[in-house]
Amino acid sequence: MHHTVHARIEGALVVIGFGSIGRGVLPLIERHIGFDRARFTVIEPLDDFAYLMRDHGIRHLQMALTPENFAEVLRSLFPDGRGMIVNLSVDVDSIELMKLAQEIGVQYIDTVVEPWPGFYFGSTLPNAERTNYPLRERVRALGKAHAGGPTAVSCCGANPGMVSWLLKEALLRLAADTGATANPVTRADWAALMRALGVKGVHVAERDTQVSAHPKPPGVFVNTWSVDGLLSEGYQPAELGWGTHEKKLPPNGHAFDHGPGHAIWIDRPGADTRVRSWCPDVGPQFGLVITHNEALSIADHYTVRDQDGQAVYRPTCHYAYHPCNDAVLSLHEMNGAGQRQPGQHILTAEEITGGGDDLGVFLYGHAKGAMWYGSRLSCDEARRLAPHQNATGMQVTSAVLAAMVWAAENPTEGFVEADEMDHVRCLEVSRPYLGRIECHYTDWTPIRNRINSFAEDRDESDPWQFTNFLAV
Repeated sequence: MHHTVHARIEGALVVIGFGSIGRGVLPLIERHIGFDRARFTVIEPLDDFAYLMRDHGIRHLQMALTPENFAEVLRSLFPDGRGMIVNLSVDVDSIELMKLAQEIGVQYIDTVVEPWPGFYFGSTLPNAERTNYPLRERVRALGKAHAGGPTAVSCCGANPGMVSWLLKEALLRLAADTGATANPVTRADWAALMRALGVKGVHVAERDTQVSAHPKPPGVFVNTWSVDGLLSEGYQPAELGWGTHEKKLPPNGHAFDHGPGHAIWIDRPGADTRVRSWCPDVGPQFGLVITHNEALSIADHYTVRDQDGQAVYRPTCHYAYHPCNDAVLSLHEMNGAGQRQPGQHILTAEEITGGGDDLGVFLYGHAKGAMWYGSRLSCDEARRLAPHQNATGMQVTSAVLAAMVWAAENPTEGFVEADEMDHVRCLEVSRPYLGRIECHYTDWTPIRNRINSFAEDRDESDPWQFTNFLAV
């Protein structure tokens, strides 16, 4: 089959980490990116998949990057200051890598702002400082200091990442379906459009329905993607972009006392904070408010301010994630035991017998009520599209590919997030791997569908208050 080569990387290509996403993105790179195979290096401390790298003729540098060695190792791989770093690792400080990439003049991509070990578990930091808000503010500050430097794409996988591109398509679709004029170009244009459409908030609403033929064994955390990744972000405090329509903070909710103030945090783990949400087929569901960069970047990107700099419009935005059933059981087991399971397992495409992943944006409060717009990809289709994939991984790897292409085509954009990239070009690259892109309208609201009546904090005057979404 013929595959379009979208871009070429001149110089070295270094991928850090070779977990499920690293393995899944490899065939997409080989199909769609031109590169010098002799200068393609994967840095990965484990040798579990060394055979795969050997089969593809890629150098395997088997080691862990640490605060002491990362600069020397990476400098040695870019002697001529050309190329790209694709960071798909855990426990390697993204900000330190970004700063180094700027110094040596190479492009950089990651899927999350990752710190060195000790931030997620057993940290002595106050909970407010373990959120993504201060991490993102550090990246944004770096961006101001390196305007026009080598492109560094921060937080660009499926989400954060692809969902920001889908959101722009969703807004244009909503505008067309409601007869509104929509010709947004600048950031201010997009924010004004969302405000004019009456969108009060956005869930990044995901439902993973992939199932294995084998029941989850006791003492093993099972997931369809990185267990370490889910637990790291899941046990940070719940965090969300905070809309200007919201009347009150949730229980144990706190505003940030520094920076632009577009977000809040809740003093409880995101993996133990449920909200009512909605996805196609299953309809109403519980989702987890796991902190993600897109909750912050979308709220920030779509803020409208008056002449005095005061926010007059901002949507509420947060993740509402229903993992696969095995991961839900794993979270219950871990929370009940109060400690991590001794084993962990990522379901391979071969183990999964059915299901898929619906990942999209759920826009609510507008003239048509609520709208879900996103990617619906089955595991069977993911297997047919490329090797080493399940549905969840394919949505991430296709977005990483799009980010690589965009960075190669725009090499001196400095620090950017997915909201600032060309969503048309990025979706052009990733769309062949996203299954069906669908739009669904619904009349559901979070104050509907109660089995019995119990005492709860509800706002009947505005169904779209976060109070009504939060399930306690």
